[in-house]
Amino acid sequence: MSIRITYVTITYNAASVLQRTLDSVLSQDYPDIVHLIIDGASTDGTLEMVNNYVERSNAAQNGHRIHVTSEPDKGIYDAMNKGLRSLDGDYVCFLNAGDFLPAPDTVSRIVGHIGDWLRCADVHNGACPRCAPAVLYGDTDIVDGEGRFLYHRRLSPPEHLTWKSFRQGMLVCHQAFYARTDFAIATPYDQQYRYSADVDWCIRVMKAAAKENVPMLNLHMVVVNYTEEGQTTLHHRESLWERYHVMERHYGRVQTILLHGWFILRSLLK
Repeated sequence: MSIRITYVTITYNAASVLQRTLDSVLSQDYPDIVHLIIDGASTDGTLEMVNNYVERSNAAQNGHRIHVTSEPDKGIYDAMNKGLRSLDGDYVCFLNAGDFLPAPDTVSRIVGHIGDWLRCADVHNGACPRCAPAVLYGDTDIVDGEGRFLYHRRLSPPEHLTWKSFRQGMLVCHQAFYARTDFAIATPYDQQYRYSADVDWCIRVMKAAAKENVPMLNLHMVVVNYTEEGQTTLHHRESLWERYHVMERHYGRVQTILLHGWFILRSLLK
């Protein structure tokens, strides 16, 4: 069974950071990749960079397929929902402009882990896509605005991830979260949130997986290099307030208040 991985990259005037994202996908030695670039009508050279990327990928004859749209949107989560409506393949990962895959064999290794899991699970000899894990997840390294390594992300994925795991914080970075496309398509981003809809989305995808009793797979590898300067960093206070409401929505008010009290105490004791 050939497993197709789709990356969705949202761009808007991202020319200063996008190149490393495009180069990291282009360099992948795995052929069955779809790259959806959802642009918000950039005016800074982003589209010229993307067009050059398409030409380079075609010249490389690497099997990758790239689809580009450019039009105004209502914000990043509206753009992500456009990506969900255009999905093609078995798994989707949202790879932000500025973030990048760590090595040319990253996707090959991810797909290898899926194959190993299917063989070990002995489910239809690995021939049934619906027997595959609902979510693949891995570790994250943090890089600076120039793409240089800073540190390994403090929050580490648990061995056995569930939707309840995020009570302790977002243990898996959004860009390190590969959702099976049937679950992803059925779970659009909630646009009432401006900065934390990704947290809500991951929880709801995992809830859906739990309802259908479909497992999730820890890849035990760094799957993304995440750029520290993102929208959540730029709007830290608003993001924290939204995240509190996301947590309250899923875990209840009392538990969320107690957990946030512990987070504050823990930060003071460091």
